[in-house]
Amino acid sequence: MEYSGIYVKRIRELCKKRGISINKLANMSDVKQSTLDNIMQGITKNPGVKTIHKLAIAFNMTFSEFTNFEELNDYSFDDDSDD
Repeated sequence: MEYSGIYVKRIRELCKKRGISINKLANMSDVKQSTLDNIMQGITKNPGVKTIHKLAIAFNMTFSEFTNFEELNDYSFDDDSDD
């Protein structure tokens, strides 16, 4: 899975688990709808720390909690060809 896809999967899973839409997440996090749409569509490949932090807060999580999950922890940048 691509690095950006890992975040998309995480966001989708958390939204599903909490019963919120992407639109509602944008409102809750104060992340622009267009920014969140670009992340979810894979247009934005590397969302900024500030954006990720805002999303984490909307999910009532710390940044560390939001980014601490298996797919991200197991990701190898050695296999990444975007350098």
